[in-house]
Amino acid sequence: MAHAFDVASNDRNPGRPGLESPAILQARMDLAACFRMAARLGMGEGICNHFSVVVPGHDDLFLVNPYGLAFCEVTASSLLICDFDGNVILGDGRPEATAFYIHAQLHRVNPRARAAFHTHMPNATALCLLQGEPFVWAGQTALKFYDRLAVDEHYNGLALDYAEGERIARAAGEADVIMLKNHGPLVLGPSVAEAWDDLYYLERAAEVQLKAMASGRPLKPVGPDIAHAACRQMMEGNAESARLHLESVKRQLLRSEPEFAR
Repeated sequence: MAHAFDVASNDRNPGRPGLESPAILQARMDLAACFRMAARLGMGEGICNHFSVVVPGHDDLFLVNPYGLAFCEVTASSLLICDFDGNVILGDGRPEATAFYIHAQLHRVNPRARAAFHTHMPNATALCLLQGEPFVWAGQTALKFYDRLAVDEHYNGLALDYAEGERIARAAGEADVIMLKNHGPLVLGPSVAEAWDDLYYLERAAEVQLKAMASGRPLKPVGPDIAHAACRQMMEGNAESARLHLESVKRQLLRSEPEFAR
């Protein structure tokens, strides 16, 4: 299913100075932690799917997982640094093709999207396969996304060119979560922690809704005024809550699989 992106060899891309700052090393560790916990929670899919973050201090570069590694194999040092033209600036390997075409355009078109997470996690992806709006807004956790979610109805096959990557990036608009119909979810955030927090709760909200739907009983949606208010309440202090969530993830991983940070 995955396709390797054809890049110039690393021998012709010896890297740039200044790509081992403390902030970049921290970004590597944070992103690797998200891959490992996503794997633990069953959010990965083979060697497909991809998370990225703009390199701190270098707005024209992004960190992304290399083609061929499952989420459970990713380490901080295995992550690639790429530019928006498809060159691997630092790291061994190359990105998966759709990882490059989607994420390079997301970060280029939406500078506010410092982190971009795309994975075919089963419950949120299942909602992307349904006709109509993905959420019925019946669960409190789902209301976190009430004013922050967009739906892209125009599936065009694999994103294997710049045009489709840019189309997806523009479909995101100002939303933080994009449900790509016939495909899967995409989460954008101002930090790795906030993208992870949204990814985690999006999957939980989708799981609960699908369980309720499976009961065969009618769901009871929350009214728009309360839904708007609840979304605002949940976003107050969200950055700090997300930071604490990711710190918890890293503590758990350091106890059970500390190699993620290497």
